[in-house]
Amino acid sequence: MSQVTNTTQEGIYFILTGIPGFEASHIWISIPVCCLYTISIMGNTTILTVIRTEPSLHQPMYLFLSMLALTDLGLTLTTLPTVMQLLWFKVRRISSEACFAQFFFLHGFSFMESSVLLAMSVDRYVAICCPLHYASILTNEVIGRIGLAIICRCVLAVLPSLFLLKRLPFCHSHLLSHSYCLHQDMIRLVCADIRLNSWYGFALALLIIIMDPLLIVISYTLILKNILGTATWAERLCVLNNCLSHILAVLVLYIPMVGVSMTHRFAKHASPLVHVIMANIYLLAPPVMNPIIYSVKNKQIQRGMLNFLSLKNMHSR
Repeated sequence: MSQVTNTTQEGIYFILTGIPGFEASHIWISIPVCCLYTISIMGNTTILTVIRTEPSLHQPMYLFLSMLALTDLGLTLTTLPTVMQLLWFKVRRISSEACFAQFFFLHGFSFMESSVLLAMSVDRYVAICCPLHYASILTNEVIGRIGLAIICRCVLAVLPSLFLLKRLPFCHSHLLSHSYCLHQDMIRLVCADIRLNSWYGFALALLIIIMDPLLIVISYTLILKNILGTATWAERLCVLNNCLSHILAVLVLYIPMVGVSMTHRFAKHASPLVHVIMANIYLLAPPVMNPIIYSVKNKQIQRGMLNFLSLKNMHSR
């Protein structure tokens, strides 16, 4: 399908694409994809439930982890409808309103994940470098303000991009190359000057892909400087082990994010399959892996899960 009429009686719409070259196997591909979505929803819901029901986890670090789980859950539920209806029922058409809404939430939750990881790095810095003042610095009120600031930051970052895209006309071909609405994918279909959009997108990429990781690196540099100057080797290993979950979560987010950005900007002529695989890894890896990382590495989360399961078993008897 090279050309798709851009209007009908219902209005403008877009056409989604599944896995290029594997359209006949979509029903089989849906099995592992559905499993990944299930793992993400169950894992993040479990993390949220355990933190909510376990009083010992009502600490700043776990409140930030709750924000991360909520963000991952939002990211999962944003792409789930269009991906699964395409793989299961071959429903490819999506209205422009639904596509722009998915665009907003998809990029908003993605940027929110980066912001939450940045906030978690600050939490680790305060906990390790200012342990005596940790509780007085990161109060519930302060954490609430940080959460509100993260939401405002992401909304204000994505809204201009949304408005800049909505004002532009689209070509007759409304065929997207993914099973969800990405900015990088939608901007290709515009029949007008997109320099302003490109510059804003580039500035946003610098803000998220460069500034946030840079600040995280600075926070860990200060942590290393602090523990190398005062702690014993055993204490250093303990501190690094406590930070390992966060470091892994950072890598799980930023490695695919950088990969997708580089692919769209510098490998435009690569196989469509490469773009689809990179985008799916970018959107599915953090929500799937973060609950696993924190469940495996964090003993307090493990104890909370055991306590939650034991209470559940007691109530069921």
